[in-house]
Amino acid sequence: MINTRTALMLSQYKAWADRLMFDAVAKLPEVEWDRPRQTLFKTIVGTLNHNYVVDRIWQAHLEGREHGFNARNLVLHPKLSDLWQAQQTMNDWVIDWSAKQSDLTLDEAVPFKFISGEQAVMSRGAIFLHMVNHASYHRGWVAEMFFQVPAKPPTTDLPVFMGTLDNPVR
Repeated sequence: MINTRTALMLSQYKAWADRLMFDAVAKLPEVEWDRPRQTLFKTIVGTLNHNYVVDRIWQAHLEGREHGFNARNLVLHPKLSDLWQAQQTMNDWVIDWSAKQSDLTLDEAVPFKFISGEQAVMSRGAIFLHMVNHASYHRGWVAEMFFQVPAKPPTTDLPVFMGTLDNPVR
């Protein structure tokens, strides 16, 4: 399904896209970070916290341990700077994790429980792909909120990353 080279590239892409998004959010007026919006996670910071919480949940699944969360809409870090620091630590873990994988470990089945308690099984590679895809999806939500400011969101598409000079795997 996914090989080690692709896993490493996608982990680096995720870190790059998160950096662009957090840098762009930080340039908005601070009042916009927590302004209530018509979206599931209420605010820009709420949506970015959701991405972080979900990363932590899937990290625990990949490590074969309990995650301890009973919801996905928690705001663990209300301050953008604290959230960015936590997200960078997570992204560093994702890059390190992906660099240590083999094609065999990426194909291994991992049993886990959804927040609902429902049991499931996915390969490590599929879990990792979900982490990357999920973050991209919700960065899109944040990008949509930029237009409500109004401000121009960053372009965080994979082809843009692949063409950048700072892409270590292009």
